[in-house]
Parts: sequence; C-alpha cells; structure tokens
Amino acid sequence: MAERLQKIMAQAGVASRRASEKLIEAGRVKVNGVVVTTLGTKVEPHDHIEVDGSPLEGSQKHVYYLLNKPRGVVTTASDDKNRATVLDVLSDVTERVYPVGRLDYDTTGALLLTNDGELANQLMHPRYRIDKVYVAKVKGIPTNDELKTLRQGVVIDGQKTAEARAEILRTDTRKNTATLELTIHEGRNHQVKNMLKKVGHPVLKLHRERYGMLEVHDLVSGEYRALTHNEVQQLKRGKQVRKSSGRL
Repeated sequence: MAERLQKIMAQAGVASRRASEKLIEAGRVKVNGVVVTTLGTKVEPHDHIEVDGSPLEGSQKHVYYLLNKPRGVVTTASDDKNRATVLDVLSDVTERVYPVGRLDYDTTGALLLTNDGELANQLMHPRYRIDKVYVAKVKGIPTNDELKTLRQGVVIDGQKTAEARAEILRTDTRKNTATLELTIHEGRNHQVKNMLKKVGHPVLKLHRERYGMLEVHDLVSGEYRALTHNEVQQLKRGKQVRKSSGRL
C-alpha cells in the first residue's frame, strides 16, 4: 500500500516526519533515482528511496534513550562550528538516533533521542501538550505579580505563550537571585529564557528537569540510559507527572 514519503522516512528512523519533510524540500531525497521535492508524494513498498545518496533501509528496531544533556553540547546531529553534539555523547549507540526537540547550547537536562519518527512527531506536535519542567536560576526575585504573568502567558514576538505553571523554589537575598520551577508544554526557541527575560529576570542557569514523565534525577551530566518498555508505552499514552527535585 502506498504511503507518504515522509512517513516512510520517519518509520525507517531517518528523522522525525517534520525533519523528513525538510530533507525532501531541500532536494536531498530520491525515489527510483529521481529527486523528489513535493511533500505528500506517495511511494510503494518496492520503490527505491535514497537520502543523501544512501539507500533507505527497511524499518529498523526502535530504540529510545534519555540523556542528561551537559552544558556546551549542541542538540543537532552535526555542527558547522565543530562543537560537540548530543550524538557525540551517545557515541556507542549503533542505531541512527536523533533528538526529540532541542535544548540550548548552555542548557542542561532531560533530552529524548530515538529513531522512532512517529513517536517523535507525536511528542513535538502542539496538540500533544507534553509537560516540560525547567528549573531556572534568575537574576532578581520575582514578585507575585510577575509569577502571575508567567502563569497567564507573556507576549513574545507578537504571540502570547500558553498558560504555564511557575513557582519559586528558593531565593538568595544576598546575591539577589532566585530559583524557579517553570512548566510549559510549548516548544518555541529559547522560550523559557525569553519568558523570564520578559518579566525582568534574565536566566543565569537553566536545567530541564523533566520531559513528560521522564526525569534525570538519577543521571549525572552526560549520562544516558535506555527507556524501559513501560516508559515508552507511557510516552505514547501521554502520561505526565508533576513533581520536581528543584535541582540545578
């Protein structure tokens, strides 16, 4: 049965469906020797598909890893500035995995990597509304009104963020800093940093404590582990948890 090209690519572990669409639009995909740039192109099981000149392998075993991303590592497969990537950290993983979403270069914490394009696409879709729990150390001590603004949403680049959960975990009046927990379910670029900057409290340090029900309390920086079968099933069902250690 014919399937959309980007779906087949995602199922084969090339990239998420959205990332596969970008590969197609960039002219990096061939079907039966012909470059295809039209999204929605359907292919048959017998069609020969190439990505960057390499044949697309059949559906492979799906693997899932949770990484406690260290600072100074980029969340991409490669980097034109020759910086270390998350794939360098997972150097002994033989499968071709890719990160689900992104964390900034200087942001640490929970990052999921997989070759399951269908699940990755589901998790990154706005309708999925998966919780992302961050612990942020900021300049200044937010007031109740500023916390209320964060919870109700702030306008960034002309668009208001969705409602969030925000609470102060601890303060340091001597250094005039505070540590907050902020839970969002959107995935805009630099969203947490921009939200906190908008209310007058620039981020000094940022750590993603949890992604859905996946937490990194037991992983040291740079350490990773395979997800259990139960965790994968919970992710697919969209299970969430709402508890934090507040660790930075």
